[in-house]
Amino acid sequence: MSDARTPAQIEADIVRRRDQLAETLDEIGVRVHPKTIIGDARAKVAETVDRTAGRACAAVNRTTSGVRSRFVSEDGAPRLERVVPVALVAVAVLGLLAMSSSRRQRGA
Repeated sequence: MSDARTPAQIEADIVRRRDQLAETLDEIGVRVHPKTIIGDARAKVAETVDRTAGRACAAVNRTTSGVRSRFVSEDGAPRLERVVPVALVAVAVLGLLAMSSSRRQRGA
């Protein structure tokens, strides 16, 4: 039993393989084109930035919720026993900064 192919079959195989090779070369050409490489890099950077920004946003939301829960009760009323001391410290720090700034201006 011989597995002989006709010249037409061989020619058809050559044409098919040539077309496949041309298609593969076209795909490689697209992949290595500078615009494609830049576009892929931009997409990766954008994805990384989006992922990082999403994580940062979630972290800020968690932190904000944690701080809010310390200074505001569940019904939304401020917890004065915690708000007043923090406000007094903030006013004292701002006063010290203002005094320090005015002393520098006088000394200059």
